[in-house]
Amino acid sequence: MARPEPLAGGVQAAYEDADLLVLQKPAGLLCVPGRGPDKQDCLSARAQQLWPGALIVHRLDQATSGLVLMARHIDAQRRLGHAFAERQVHKRYQAVVSGLPGGDDGAWNEIDLPIAADWERRPLRVIDPALGKPSLTRWRMRSHDPVARTTHVELEPVTGRTHQLRVHLAAIGHPILGDALYADPATQAQAPRLLLHASHLAFTHPGTGAWLALEWPAEFESV
Repeated sequence: MARPEPLAGGVQAAYEDADLLVLQKPAGLLCVPGRGPDKQDCLSARAQQLWPGALIVHRLDQATSGLVLMARHIDAQRRLGHAFAERQVHKRYQAVVSGLPGGDDGAWNEIDLPIAADWERRPLRVIDPALGKPSLTRWRMRSHDPVARTTHVELEPVTGRTHQLRVHLAAIGHPILGDALYADPATQAQAPRLLLHASHLAFTHPGTGAWLALEWPAEFESV
């Protein structure tokens, strides 16, 4: 059921039932605990305060906001994890990027560039034709701001590599505003946070078998 009021630590629920949760993660919050006592606050810990036993199914980068799917029990986690592994979960993101990409408004384009770990600069990723794993992102323009020279784009990651959307957009010369890892200093300074938001999740419900589609708009979509 919809639950619009803020929950623990500002987290909100877009959907909840006996099998699963879909939570709206704020930018800057980890999905799972990190190393060290200062990185124990996270989405999963906050969720477990309200839904004991809730289990992470997938993750978003700490800097990314948006919809995160969690399971209420181990069987649901197993089924949902399999759906992610088999690319049966449909995901879309919103982002604001530097520059004015070419292409027609509303037409889908593809970025097909292999991504590899940059072992000397972990956790960074790089485009590497020799060692990179196949990585595919679909994108389309939503709107331009010709004065600021920025563009609102919608993104569909076909594959799910670490930092894929950030790396791909930077590789074609249009890094995401506020990206502290892949954008130049001027682009980083154009926003107080990474302007990347997981806005759409659609998947087969592990209990009922019904198709479930959820939307949560980005707070920066008017940028």
